Amino acid sequence: MIQTDKNSITFLQFVFIISGIQISVAVLSLPRKLAEAAGSDGWMALPLGFVLNLICSYIIVSVMRKCSEKTLIDAISTMMGKWIGKAFALIIALYFFHLMYDGLVRAILIVKIWLMPNTQAYVLMLLLLFPAYKVALGGPRIIGRYAEFVAVISCWLPFVYLFTLKYAHWLNLLPFLKEGFQPVLYAVKETIYPTLGLSAVFILYPYLKNKEKAASALFLSNAVTMSVYMFITIICFIYYSPYESKYYNDPIISILKTIEFRFIERIEVPFISFYLFVFSLVWIPCMYIVSYCIRQIFELDSHRTPLRILCALLIIGTYFFIPTFNQSDKLQHWLIWFGFSMEYILPSLLLIYIILYKRLRPRSIL
Repeated sequence: MIQTDKNSITFLQFVFIISGIQISVAVLSLPRKLAEAAGSDGWMALPLGFVLNLICSYIIVSVMRKCSEKTLIDAISTMMGKWIGKAFALIIALYFFHLMYDGLVRAILIVKIWLMPNTQAYVLMLLLLFPAYKVALGGPRIIGRYAEFVAVISCWLPFVYLFTLKYAHWLNLLPFLKEGFQPVLYAVKETIYPTLGLSAVFILYPYLKNKEKAASALFLSNAVTMSVYMFITIICFIYYSPYESKYYNDPIISILKTIEFRFIERIEVPFISFYLFVFSLVWIPCMYIVSYCIRQIFELDSHRTPLRILCALLIIGTYFFIPTFNQSDKLQHWLIWFGFSMEYILPSLLLIYIILYKRLRPRSIL
């Protein structure tokens, strides 16, 4: 059993970590992708994705409640053997590495386009990873406190979009279901990538103080995620219209260029700067989970060394190669299927296996 006293996280910290992983760089292009999939009905896919995530969350919590306060890696090692546990740790590490890398790459590309076009990508990677390393090194408790801090300083961001309502046309949302329900169902696929991150519960659950509230915490985190996505999507649809949103790669940034204040010329500059804090809630927890899994694989005393190696590899790799937006889109498409397998299919299979394992071996220490 792992020691969680020094790294315990509260209910709200757990909520902010999970919703922070979900509300990431994907929000920038989500209105465009929903408009491409279902036109003006694209926003209807979000509640359906919310229901799907609630089912997934319940299954994940049910799995972790049967693991006797162990991480899933430790539980699998107990049930299936040491090497199967290491293989599972490697799969989790690869999954969260791709989530982390895609978030970092997308953030760097956005910063280069909107803020610092002449800065080299590896320099931006270094600037992003230096504070991220210090936070991830502190473990779940420090990550949880950082997530609370980000939630407080970024709560003003949605209110900026309210200034666009005077130019809004609510008729852009009508008629409802003009092409039937099939396009809406097709658009649900576009909500998978923006809501990935629930499998972080496999590692973070033992650190939650009140584990009986885990299901409520996941419900709240999913509700926060869906509310943000719904708000941003509808704002873009009623301002640009779903058809015009298709022509903007990141419509929620482009819409800021239309907002004018007397005291600031370009509102998108401080917006992106503050939103980098929100972006960081993707790669910081993922950095910790990746280094934790590597620690488990090689049976190290601390995740410090894997974390340092990870940061060094990211900086050196970015010096030689940085993906383009098109290549990042391909990575996101691949992550949809990888994430669907990790967060929807795998937990269901694990729950069935653990139930059978406990029935066949009632005296098991699991």
